[in-house]
Amino acid sequence: MFIAAMIGVLITMLMALVRALSGPTVFDRILAVNMFGTKTVLFIAVLGFLSGRPEFLDLALVYVLINFIGTIAILKFVRFGKVETA
Repeated sequence: MFIAAMIGVLITMLMALVRALSGPTVFDRILAVNMFGTKTVLFIAVLGFLSGRPEFLDLALVYVLINFIGTIAILKFVRFGKVETA
């Protein structure tokens, strides 16, 4: 059952990569990269569950934070042309 979930997550990751490469606008590409990051977190969580290593969830949480901050920074750069706090 979880192997099927892992395969499903891998397929959706592949679809997100295709969308990121062929997105018509930059915002579609950013959204696809964000979705790829979210699917990566799911993949890490399922892999940790299947291998019996709960510390993978800590890695997944760190990856979530990096993905969120990176997406916000990229969107801010695309919109304003610079990334700085104000």
